[in-house]
Amino acid sequence: MAHHFQIYKDKAGEFRVRFKYNDEIMFSTEGYASKSSAKNAIESIQKNGPGADIVDES
Repeated sequence: MAHHFQIYKDKAGEFRVRFKYNDEIMFSTEGYASKSSAKNAIESIQKNGPGADIVDES
């Protein structure tokens, strides 16, 4: 599995989403109270991510 989303529970008991590529964490989300909210975050990233602008603030 080269890349995938991972839903997990953090120490505070909130659900979070990580995006991993070759076992490296590329990003993770804020905490959500429910697993369904975490799944909604994944759907939003999949839907809106490909067309997102790149903002370089360097």
